[in-house]
Amino acid sequence: MASNRLSDAASAYLRSAAHQPIHWFSWSADALAAAREQDKPILLDIGAAWCHWCHVMDRESYEDPALAELLNRDFVCIKVDRDERPDVDARYQRAVQALTGQGGWPLTAFLTPDGEVFAGGTYFPPDGKYGRPGFRTVLEQIRRVFADRRDHVHAQAAAVHRVLAEALDESAPGPVGPEPLAAGVDAMAKAFDGRHGGFGSRPKFPHPEAVLFLLARWRDEPSDRVRTMITRTLDGMAQGGIHDQLGGGFHRYSVDERWVVPHFEKMSYDNAGLLLAYLEGASALGEPAYAEVARGIVRWVREVLSDPDGGYAASQDADVGLDDDGDYFTWTREEAAAVLTEAELEVAAARYDIGTAGEMDHHPGKNVLFVAEDVPRLADRLGEPVETVAARLRSAEEKLRRARTHRPTPFVDRSRYAAWNAMLVGALLRAGAILQDDWARDHALASLSRIRAEAPAPDRVAHTAGGEADLLDDQVQAASAALDAYEATGDADWLAWAERLMDRVWRDFSDPDGGGLFDVARGRPGEGLLPLRAKPIQDAPTPSGNGVAAQVWARLHLLTGNPVQAERRDAVLATFAGAAPGLGLHGAALLRAMDWAVNPGHHLVIVAAPDDPVGERLHGRALTTFLPRRVVQRLHPTGLSDARLPPHLGAMVGGQAPRAYACRGTTCRPPAGSEEAWVE
Repeated sequence: MASNRLSDAASAYLRSAAHQPIHWFSWSADALAAAREQDKPILLDIGAAWCHWCHVMDRESYEDPALAELLNRDFVCIKVDRDERPDVDARYQRAVQALTGQGGWPLTAFLTPDGEVFAGGTYFPPDGKYGRPGFRTVLEQIRRVFADRRDHVHAQAAAVHRVLAEALDESAPGPVGPEPLAAGVDAMAKAFDGRHGGFGSRPKFPHPEAVLFLLARWRDEPSDRVRTMITRTLDGMAQGGIHDQLGGGFHRYSVDERWVVPHFEKMSYDNAGLLLAYLEGASALGEPAYAEVARGIVRWVREVLSDPDGGYAASQDADVGLDDDGDYFTWTREEAAAVLTEAELEVAAARYDIGTAGEMDHHPGKNVLFVAEDVPRLADRLGEPVETVAARLRSAEEKLRRARTHRPTPFVDRSRYAAWNAMLVGALLRAGAILQDDWARDHALASLSRIRAEAPAPDRVAHTAGGEADLLDDQVQAASAALDAYEATGDADWLAWAERLMDRVWRDFSDPDGGGLFDVARGRPGEGLLPLRAKPIQDAPTPSGNGVAAQVWARLHLLTGNPVQAERRDAVLATFAGAAPGLGLHGAALLRAMDWAVNPGHHLVIVAAPDDPVGERLHGRALTTFLPRRVVQRLHPTGLSDARLPPHLGAMVGGQAPRAYACRGTTCRPPAGSEEAWVE
């Protein structure tokens, strides 16, 4: 079979289109040069390996020879993997949203030969359905407009450019103080679904960064209102179909407000954030069920995403083929009965609502597994001991899980993106401590070491191995993970690496005139809309690079007492603080960073030799105790003279070991020689 230019692409998503009869370009200067030379409009298609409707549009339109003939004749066609090129996606999504009021994937944009947007949309069926215009009709209209109304095309593109240039800069200066934190809680409370948990209605997305923010606010100022938002959200997601009840991990979002029917793709970044949220929920609230959910996420990461040499795949697709919708994850009553005993089926069907009428429109007999009845109530209804019913349920779950592995498995995109890998590293290091999971800890450290080994310079990391090192998210998430590794191991090399990364971030990404950080390094060349400077603060969908950067600088300041770190933290926060009250749910990373600046941090220091058992217990206690704005340091008694500590703590720490020191702000408790009661 003939192939196009995408056959050698690094992206698995782009390679999947190599057989299509379209003369695709990947995003490049060559593509725009070809459009200018041929004086043709550009069709820009942005999608992802996990995107169901991208696959549908590929099959319906881009694999159609007649449509391909039209496209190859009248357009220059560019295909982009949004995970590989988030910088391209961010700009062209916002441009199409400015035109149409909607975005998403697949993104279908029409550009001038210079890369400016003059028309666009998302999914287009080939001949019109679902209330959408047919793709053939759209292409003919675009061709005619470009040929006959060029002035209109350029005027439209110029208008979009002006709107986009303003919209990409999300800075809004304002005072940094406690008021935005309270406003953030209030905004989340207004969006909170008091019945099902979570925020908003349908579709409903997880917001783990918001949960982490609320946990810190609840710990500082306990209230039933905040605790209810936390627990009802964590409970609702854990019990819903958005949570893979058999395989562990979470799907990307729920199409209904009850968390029952998901879009079945699983993203590494979602599961990194949710793993951290459930771990901190277990630590802060003492809920064993949250720890079990976290164990399930770790199991899925280990079995599906992890690379034996370190690193994690980007995502798992929703479907195996275009005619199914989550069939790998869903069950008919007959399918369940085929692998379970009658007694097991009775328990599993009641627990997970496996009936003859399911939830899937394409196959009404297919059931999404969600928790419909808890085990004690089920045992009471059946008149059997809880232990008996629980054991029967575990047996049923294991049989269903084993049977599922024999089904065709959704594609896993093995791309390793630095930011998403670093997020998983940080969450797995926390899992290593709280769950006492050695694999999670060791694999996380190996994965971070791999990111560092593949970095193009000692103070930069690349988005992908061998790729460019000019995206803000990669740098700040790697620095955050390095601090997590430092806290987990006491290895000062990780602290030094985090400092080098963040020094480079300040040099390469900061805006010396308007404040804040750009999403790509200054001076980086680019085509089309890429030269437009973006300064993002919204969590969309991962925590904003500016918010994470401010958190990292706050942690560095608390660890070292270096005033430069606090100055950089405060400079970023002041650039966006005016937006904080209005962002609410979508500004949780910013709010968490502001919390670090406004409220005192907790600094826990353990002085002990590496093999000291008391020191190990003290260190473990520090790592598993939930405290907002907490840093942990493990120091060797002979290296105290080289330790960089804030002055108030440095003057206190002595050479006697093992000893543990706990400070809140600049107030320190007496040193402790045992783990009892030394941490608040």
